[in-house]
Amino acid sequence: MGEAATTTLTVAKLKALCILNDLSASGKKSELLERLLEAGVDKETLGVEVFDDKTATFHSTLDEDSESVGDEEAVMFSLEDEDTLTPTRSDDEPEMEAADLSDDDSDDDILEAEILDADLVEIDEDESQSEEPLAEPAASPGVSSVRSDSPATLIEMLQKPQVAAVLLTVIILGAGGWYYINNQLEPFTADSLRYGDEMRYAVLDGSFMATEEFVELITDRIETEDDICKIRMMFEGSGEAKITDGQASELSSQGSLDRLGAVRAKGGQGMDWLAVESTNNMDFTGPGKFEIFRHVRSSIPGSDACSGTSLGGDGNGMLTVTRWTELREEVNLATQLDFSASLDGEYQGTAMSYGIGGLLGSLDLLSPGLGLILQPVELSSFFGNEYITKDAIGTSSGWEWRVIGTEKIGSTNMWKVTATQQDVRDLCLGYATMNLWLDGVSPWAVKQSVDVAISSSESNQASCSGWQQRGVDAVLPEGELELHHTFERTYLQRGVKALELGRSYDNRPQANELNPDDDELVAWGVDGLHMPDNSTHRPHPLDTAVVCVSELGSVASGANSALNNDGYIWRAIDEPNGTATEWNISWVATDDTAGWLLYSVEGTADALECEYIAKGTFDDSITHNRESIPEVLSLDAVESRLMSQQRFPSLSGTEALFTTSGSLHEETRMGYLVVVPGSGFGIDITELFDSVNGASTVDVQRKWDSGGWTNQFSLVADASDGRVVGWTHLKSV
Repeated sequence: MGEAATTTLTVAKLKALCILNDLSASGKKSELLERLLEAGVDKETLGVEVFDDKTATFHSTLDEDSESVGDEEAVMFSLEDEDTLTPTRSDDEPEMEAADLSDDDSDDDILEAEILDADLVEIDEDESQSEEPLAEPAASPGVSSVRSDSPATLIEMLQKPQVAAVLLTVIILGAGGWYYINNQLEPFTADSLRYGDEMRYAVLDGSFMATEEFVELITDRIETEDDICKIRMMFEGSGEAKITDGQASELSSQGSLDRLGAVRAKGGQGMDWLAVESTNNMDFTGPGKFEIFRHVRSSIPGSDACSGTSLGGDGNGMLTVTRWTELREEVNLATQLDFSASLDGEYQGTAMSYGIGGLLGSLDLLSPGLGLILQPVELSSFFGNEYITKDAIGTSSGWEWRVIGTEKIGSTNMWKVTATQQDVRDLCLGYATMNLWLDGVSPWAVKQSVDVAISSSESNQASCSGWQQRGVDAVLPEGELELHHTFERTYLQRGVKALELGRSYDNRPQANELNPDDDELVAWGVDGLHMPDNSTHRPHPLDTAVVCVSELGSVASGANSALNNDGYIWRAIDEPNGTATEWNISWVATDDTAGWLLYSVEGTADALECEYIAKGTFDDSITHNRESIPEVLSLDAVESRLMSQQRFPSLSGTEALFTTSGSLHEETRMGYLVVVPGSGFGIDITELFDSVNGASTVDVQRKWDSGGWTNQFSLVADASDGRVVGWTHLKSV
């Protein structure tokens, strides 16, 4: 004959036992009981009554209708006397209340903290099969009468490990212990960024100070005629870091949507790649949010000291940095800066750099990882798969980091990390440090404080070796720079799909598409006078204009002597002037004597009109070194690449360098520069490196006025392969 079972435990208690035994806690009471029995939990713990089929109907009805069980009396605990925590029987209530046996849906959602009630009883398995009422036991003084074989007392129940565990859990939950447990910070590895991730943050306690050549970090993006020698800024505001969630339209070149989330982006060669796009926007608008003060050079004759008096005051500023990281190689394709500022005038601008480079100018070249100070650190790229736990250490992008422990931010525990910039320290430039607070949830630092002080002073470099000092002098600007600020998270929203870096994709540009063919390159350094031009877009290319040097005669004697005796032109730039073209050429002789010559060219190649304008010599040593002049594309080949609207659509238009019809604007000028070891540094860099090849660049510039704005567009490209290094478009009123 089959057997059925029921229990005196409530749904809440059965769920608690399911959790303790790693079982699912969903379902009705009968399902929970069956699950626990199948898992091997003993019937005594479950308060199970076993009965045969004759009584199954009766108990089934009892479960469904929540009716009392015959004349059985409920067992209750009396808590009035702490010395007599023994079960008592109520004369008025049945032994098992209907609520205990019902499948109340409210129990499915909340685990009640009230566990010390009369339901915690044990029913003897043999007795539970009887439908007869329990015999009345003899009473004891001061205690309600109980049977000699009555269910376990509360103390006996507490001695059972399973019950004690349930009680302890419920007590902890009821007493707010969950807060304690939840704030015991666990070690973690940084979560990968996801398409659609977004974090908003506050920018606090910002200050910036720059002197001498470091001032150019600001003035290069703001047109001014003042001889500024020092700039101070105080700023605070809000920011937003975001990973773009690219749509299907970005994958028109792909055979599937597997790389959904990525975007198309242009590289320095003008080819299309798939990339992860990240943006960081900072807003410093509002009273007292952005203050800038500038100091100009002393007006005292013979003095070049920086004035202690400052000009400036309140202003507004907005800054957006967009970066594109190539999907497969995970390299920086491009970085774009868009800014606007309102000071004593209105300023707007866009600056684009491809590959290395960023907002810190030559400091980015000296230590590319230094740019991390300018926005919240992305943890996955900074820490990789390193385990974030106390005393963990590592290096990343030139930074040495260490987890020093935990610290509360508000009411939440965070891991605190300190990081020091190695290059700044090792080259004796000063210091650059960051403190990061991490919570294991945000893919960016929850809080980030930055302290940077860099100086070219000799006192900073006293402990550096001689070769280090020469290397620093070659790249580091003169002056000082300080930057201090704090980023603190105010909002976080996670995306869904994780970034898929390191993955290939369809129609990825190949090397033969990027680099010019060998027959396109010219080795003019062997015996040539200048970089080949051959342009058909300009009326007086350099190949034609160089003829004028000899025709100018004695007024150009230095240039003639150098070019007639194995010298060459290492810098040249043209500037249209009506129907004429003015060429400014810089030459160097074999004995390293160098100078410049400015003259005008008009007419055709068969009937040139040459006019001398000015000349001069260079005080700094310029090195003559033909062997280090690299092979290059001709000026017209670079020019044609830059005019291609398929490669570089941003360079053509009314507010760009070229017209949409494939010609130069009348204000656009072209030039080139050759740098060989020793040139432009004041030292021979072959002392620092065993082998150094020269470099050659092409620069294009345009200045014009439009709509009340003064515009300046400047571009630099690598002449050896036509790759654009970067460009800027600045506007001012």
